[in-house]
Amino acid sequence: MAGERSNIISPAGFAALRAEYDALLGEERPKLVEIISWAAGNGDRSENGDYIYGRKRLREIDRRLAFLARRMKAARVVDPAAQLDKDRIRFGATVELADEDDARRTVTLVGDDEADAGAGRIGWNSPLARALRGAAVGDLRTVVLPAGPKEWEIVAIAYPA
Repeated sequence: MAGERSNIISPAGFAALRAEYDALLGEERPKLVEIISWAAGNGDRSENGDYIYGRKRLREIDRRLAFLARRMKAARVVDPAAQLDKDRIRFGATVELADEDDARRTVTLVGDDEADAGAGRIGWNSPLARALRGAAVGDLRTVVLPAGPKEWEIVAIAYPA
């Protein structure tokens, strides 16, 4: 996958991935293995719901662990507060935008694993983030959306202290 070559992520985002990995590997997986072992000892496995569900859940956990391991290995941790050029939009910037109707929107550019559009955090590789990269206050950027192109003006740029 193209996004896995350079997985830009904030220190907090990396810590969240690590915490999920540690919880799955150190807590949830061992408990599940114990349940599967218990269920396997109960006889006929073909009709043993605990055994069947446990094996299915174990495969899901192992897939998630492999995914998290790949994402952490490819991660490039970037501290937004350490950005040198704070006059331009770079990773970690919080940007206030205005559209043609002067409707305002504030977004923060974060790693793709940290994105939450409902909370205003957009992934670094999203169409809007790609269009905003490198822009300064007063610049106009056009983003091609499924509904058609939309133009945004950069009103303000801020970085965490």
